[in-house]
Amino acid sequence: MKDFLIGLLDWIYKKKCYCCGKSKESVKLCSKCYDELDFLPVEVNRTFNNCNIYCAGIYSKNLQKIIRGLKYHNQRDLAFYVAKFMYQYWQRLDKEDKYIIIPVPIYNKRKKQRKYNHMDLVAKELSSLSGYEVCYDLIKRIKNTKPQYKLKKSERMLNLNKAFKVDKSKYKQDTKLLLIDDICTTGSTFEEMIREFNNEGIYDITCLATTTPFE
Repeated sequence: MKDFLIGLLDWIYKKKCYCCGKSKESVKLCSKCYDELDFLPVEVNRTFNNCNIYCAGIYSKNLQKIIRGLKYHNQRDLAFYVAKFMYQYWQRLDKEDKYIIIPVPIYNKRKKQRKYNHMDLVAKELSSLSGYEVCYDLIKRIKNTKPQYKLKKSERMLNLNKAFKVDKSKYKQDTKLLLIDDICTTGSTFEEMIREFNNEGIYDITCLATTTPFE
């Protein structure tokens, strides 16, 4: 009955595509706008402490719009499309091993203000697509860092210094970790998380960002 009522409401109040504004498919991102999302070549974007960092696409056009909608404008339904985009890229890497998905955490005070961590939502959708488990509390952000986008590489590193803390009691031995984030600019966030994991003797880590600002 609940699903029927939800379906009825969706039919009455047709969803409009967040990018083009059309309601023909009654979805948050229509197939045309999704197909316009551009993938980057399947290759390592950078390496840190023997951990590969991949970026699925460029932070521009529709991809930029849906990330900003999800992150800042409470458009939570867009998490599915971000996860789908990441998963389609991940499939091309042809990884056969099982991973534990680790979304980049945000500081607790900021999470309360925003009401959610957008990467937690993406991680949940990515888990459904991939079959991988998610661990939300293996690593926490213990420092209320400044927004990174205006900072230089050296400033980002200082801003993120000692920003994360690993709870090793949540770690399963010999587990492969897949760290996910929305944007990888200088890689400082991933690098600081990798460094903290390494300090706890955890080394089998791969990183995947939805986007990078650079081609």
